[in-house]
Amino acid sequence: MQTSYMGLFLFFSMLSIMTYATSSKNLLPTIPFDEGYTPLFGDNNLVLHSDGKMVHLSLDERTGSGFVSHDLYLHGYFSASIKLPSDYTAGVVVAFYMSNGDMYQKNHDEIDFEFLGNIRGKDWRIQTNVYGNGSTNIGREERYGLWFDPVEDIHQYSILWTDSQIIFYVDNVPIREVKRTESMGGDFPSKPMTLYATIWDASDWATNGGKYRVNYKYAPFVAEFSNFVLHGCAVDPIEHVAKCDNAQSSKMVPSGVTPVQRIKMDNFRKKHMTYSYCYDKIRYKAPPSECVINPKEAERLIKYDPVTFGKSRRHHGKHHHHGSGSQEEAASF
Repeated sequence: MQTSYMGLFLFFSMLSIMTYATSSKNLLPTIPFDEGYTPLFGDNNLVLHSDGKMVHLSLDERTGSGFVSHDLYLHGYFSASIKLPSDYTAGVVVAFYMSNGDMYQKNHDEIDFEFLGNIRGKDWRIQTNVYGNGSTNIGREERYGLWFDPVEDIHQYSILWTDSQIIFYVDNVPIREVKRTESMGGDFPSKPMTLYATIWDASDWATNGGKYRVNYKYAPFVAEFSNFVLHGCAVDPIEHVAKCDNAQSSKMVPSGVTPVQRIKMDNFRKKHMTYSYCYDKIRYKAPPSECVINPKEAERLIKYDPVTFGKSRRHHGKHHHHGSGSQEEAASF
């Protein structure tokens, strides 16, 4: 009987570990804003709520706004809940990202979540990007719609960064996995970085290549941030020595994409990915060396945009992709 109980205990222990990353709740502790971050720019356009756990960033004709982490980090798991501005948001960009551009101006690293606003009636788009050692000549962007409306409620956006992989999550669903390959060389982010969050005017490129610009008639544009997770190896800014004293709690950090998560990620990408640099025939005659071409992804993107992803440069028309989906779609993740 004792053996039976022990077997059940081990079974449920393994089950809890396997299902952690697909849980709707983040098991890692959140921190108050002041404990992990400090205002970066924007003066009164950054408003910290009285509970100290929520901050509003706004963009108006005068300025955008942003905040930055106190510490540099070398690897870790970083997360925030974000609610995006509503109504007409063309040209507006909200970003949650890691960078060391202030320290390495010519060879900096970056890991990006960028949220691209749109004209009224069109969905926000989400873009991810990764580059290292100043490799900005190779854009590694991917772009997606979402299975929910990001202006109606907060949703969690997370970055896992290790020495061998980077994983982007939306509500604990992995949407992109970047594995370090030998061919990438120094293009994989490898130097300590700081966390940032900003809202700013990107009229020149963000919406249809700059066709639609920020209309300040709809200002202020307000983004809400909360549920901050800064779980990484803090680095001394002078000696650049990493301090990782959180081995116990690191057991709660995802170590990779589980088989169940991979199914969810594949479903997300099949339904919502609208752009991937790996398939961009206009930008690259041959895909960058780290790209692993998925024939099904290639076929779907060609149907979405034959000019960018097909062999012909002749315009065949472009189908609009709707980011928000049904409840059935959300349940499939």
